[in-house]
Amino acid sequence: MQRFTEGDRVRIDIPDQDDPDHDRFHRKQGVVTGVLNDDAGDETGDIRDNVLYRIELADGTEMDFRWRDLRPAE
Repeated sequence: MQRFTEGDRVRIDIPDQDDPDHDRFHRKQGVVTGVLNDDAGDETGDIRDNVLYRIELADGTEMDFRWRDLRPAE
C-alpha cells in the first residue's frame, strides 16, 4: 500500500524529540525519489510498513522514511 509516489513533495514529521532523526529532519520538505519495499510489516503487523520512501531534500541529502513520518507538503 503506497501513500506517495515518485515526484510527490512531502514534509517530514517526526514529533518524537527523542527520535535520533528529529533534529536533523523534522519539518523539512523534499521530493520522493524512490519507493522501496521490504518486509517490515511482518514485524509490526502493519502492511504499510512494507514501504520505504526515499526522500531528497533541497541540500541533496537523501534519506528513507516510513509512511508515519511523512505528510503531504504544504
